[in-house]
Amino acid sequence: MTTPPLLTDRTALSRNRTRSGRDPVTFLHDALIDEVKERLELVNKSFTKVAIVTGMPGPWQAAFPDARIIADDDILALDPGTHDLVIHALALHWANDPVGQLVQCRHALEPDGLMIAALFGGQTLHELRAALAEAESRATGGLSPRIAPMGEIRDLGGLLQRAGFALPVADALPYDVTYASALHLMRDLRGMGETNALAGRLRSPTRRAVMFGAVETYARHFGTDDGRVPATFEVVVLTGWAPDPSQQKPLRPGSAAQRLADALGATETPLSDSKD
Repeated sequence: MTTPPLLTDRTALSRNRTRSGRDPVTFLHDALIDEVKERLELVNKSFTKVAIVTGMPGPWQAAFPDARIIADDDILALDPGTHDLVIHALALHWANDPVGQLVQCRHALEPDGLMIAALFGGQTLHELRAALAEAESRATGGLSPRIAPMGEIRDLGGLLQRAGFALPVADALPYDVTYASALHLMRDLRGMGETNALAGRLRSPTRRAVMFGAVETYARHFGTDDGRVPATFEVVVLTGWAPDPSQQKPLRPGSAAQRLADALGATETPLSDSKD
């Protein structure tokens, strides 16, 4: 069997995160923490054995002081069946095996335990991707991997079912941010530890023509009337439960006790009577 190529250079990712600790940028983690807490308030259950998988431990440890913080290594330091809540916080998009990460989270849960995973979705940094691609193509005649590929919500939701979660739900949270320039955005990405850690990246410094060409292209294509540039961060939230017999089960097809037309107060028209 052929081993698939690795997406992420974990050594480079660790180095990027260490550098980000000098001047960390945590506003997305802070916003996600508020979102997770709001969602937990809507769940009719108390969680006392929490594990949080993240590459940015500071804000999560402060928000959940009793939680166990776990590094997002390929093999998670989670013991089977020991937690009633596992949060995978803005790290899954760097996983070489995202389904494997989710399976490990499910195995770490007690029956009827909850998993919440948040990762960047496909619309994230689409402006920067376009600007870099145009500038690099113009300067070098080719393209190199610069921003990690990020899945679309319907594909990411399917990961929950593949990992064996019950009652899977996926939804997206758009965060729209503006910057004085693309360089200011790139500086924030360094502070987030989200700069290029792709295994297939170029190992030489980015040419000045590419960098400054991307800044000019970004402003030209996406700049606002006030001279700033927008940046899109799409956070996809995946929610699933460890299977348990007490959970609701979907009804069998044909077992409904009431017709949908009656419930909606609508008139049902047989297909054979319909007209073009």
